[in-house]
Amino acid sequence: MKVTVPVPGVARLAHAYVSCYVLADERGATVVDAGLPRMWDMLPRALAAVDRRPGDVRAIVLTHAHFDHVGFALRAREELGVDVWVHDADARLAAHPYRYAHENPRATYPLRHPRALPILGSMLRAGAARVRGVHDVRRLVPGARLEVPGRPVVVACPGHTDGHVALHLPDADALVSGDALVTLDPYTARTGPRIVAGAATADSALNLASLDALAATGARVVLPGHGEPWTGGVAEAVRRARSVGAA
Repeated sequence: MKVTVPVPGVARLAHAYVSCYVLADERGATVVDAGLPRMWDMLPRALAAVDRRPGDVRAIVLTHAHFDHVGFALRAREELGVDVWVHDADARLAAHPYRYAHENPRATYPLRHPRALPILGSMLRAGAARVRGVHDVRRLVPGARLEVPGRPVVVACPGHTDGHVALHLPDADALVSGDALVTLDPYTARTGPRIVAGAATADSALNLASLDALAATGARVVLPGHGEPWTGGVAEAVRRARSVGAA
């Protein structure tokens, strides 16, 4: 487990090669993505890094609804009484987080990319096979500023999933990119700005096209769902991701 504060008011909780984020302001805290089930017990440390407690959480916001982002969302709703927010196009996936579209057969990736085996094994140990879906969700509206702590702006960037969004934090000059743009691909173990391999991406061409929306934010810091934060500006991250292309 690793807890850091990459930009003021934002804590990063990283475990098993998966990251989720806590946005804090005077109204409380928002958790962006719910990681994997074992990360629930680690969440208080991430909250404490920005001077918040579990009782301060007001919302769970999902960038998308794959199992490694839905993780503890249902438990948070049940135990903290908070809403779970997701784009309408990912609402069904949030209820069934293993039923996701992907371009390429997943079974071949460990054979072609054996360096990824420790990553996938770590995710399994953190509960990747035991994620419960969440049915009753609130719907994110692209382009809107969400009235939850941190007040993120919802940026539509489909491709990784049909309803993938990023969250722009103008006051922090940062962008939570989810899996639309990562610095570690869990399926290949390759690092640096890129999109996730077709083992987990529904439409790589659309994902690459959607990077324009991320670049338009002009954010200085990119906070991905997998890999370390990128501090070289979103425009450069997008340029590098496009140079790598699909995997």
